[in-house]
Amino acid sequence: MANLRTPGPIPLDDEILESLGTQMINHRGPEYKALLFKTTEGLKKVFATKNDVYIITGSGTAAMEAAVVNTLSPGDKAINATVGVFGNRFGVICERYGVNLTTLEFPFGTDIDIAKLRACIEENPDVKAVMITHNETSTGVTNNIRVAAEVIKGEYDKLVLVDGISSVCSIPIETDVWDLDVVATASQKGWMLPPGLAFISFSDRAWQAHAESTMPRFYLDMAEYKRYFEIGQPPFTPSISCMFALSTALDRIEQEGLGSLYERHATIGQFTRDSIRGLGLDIFPEREEIASNTCTAVSIPDGVDGGALVTKMRTEHNVILAGGQAGLSGKIFRIGHMGLTSHSDIQETVDALKVVLPQVGFTKYR
Repeated sequence: MANLRTPGPIPLDDEILESLGTQMINHRGPEYKALLFKTTEGLKKVFATKNDVYIITGSGTAAMEAAVVNTLSPGDKAINATVGVFGNRFGVICERYGVNLTTLEFPFGTDIDIAKLRACIEENPDVKAVMITHNETSTGVTNNIRVAAEVIKGEYDKLVLVDGISSVCSIPIETDVWDLDVVATASQKGWMLPPGLAFISFSDRAWQAHAESTMPRFYLDMAEYKRYFEIGQPPFTPSISCMFALSTALDRIEQEGLGSLYERHATIGQFTRDSIRGLGLDIFPEREEIASNTCTAVSIPDGVDGGALVTKMRTEHNVILAGGQAGLSGKIFRIGHMGLTSHSDIQETVDALKVVLPQVGFTKYR
């Protein structure tokens, strides 16, 4: 079996695979109602929120789009604080819907500069919302969204819209304590599930914004999700198989405990970074303290053919790495280590790199 080390989708274990094979049920019947209520309560525990949480059949991008179209109107002013490709996606969504966007872009490999964020809001006092990415897998960087939210909401009382797709259920998040209005995430990351479901939390403040929003929306109208949830149904046909798997995953998360789950991700993240440095390679984030515990971005040294490296790892060692995206293509490769990633999974990756690196031009082993 391939050692899938992309930052999502992630490998699935036998228990989840078995859950996915459960026979279908009526999504308008009592069995689904019980499943929906159970999984929603489990999601709230992971989000650390008493806010509404809804399940969308779709990708994480669907939840990001829902965050925008349910809280903003065409012409509203907003700030997108971005540190990578997926942060930029928030901006593209806003622009497609006519949001008057100010982009606060930080160099790839760095995190959000809080002083610059504060200054940007000062310069744009009439913005309605600020978008931030908790964990940016394109660069392997985790932002301190607690501190960012203290500025955005605590100092300036703006809506806080968070892309938590690769962080929630892997990296600590406190939706209520940090006063996050909307948090979007998806099943194919730390939840240990296949792609197919997106999850989104909505605060009272977000609902107030929804009442004022004039964005066109249909499939992603959270008012419909709320209305149908009250009768224990989805507004549209759900991925029932993924819902069964979600129920299984949430049972395991509760058994393990969030503290243990977060520590496990921190431990495997540190092991990955230490192992990479042991090869003589550098991680891409500029500081260790901002390095992601779900995805390690590795700088490709001069003279090394990054494309050949990724290809050889796949074809000769059955280890599937992710390359760099956009302007980072050929400059980094990425190792995913979320979900149930084990030390042996990473060690197998490192052992394969030891063989492949000198074949693609690397000569500086430490």
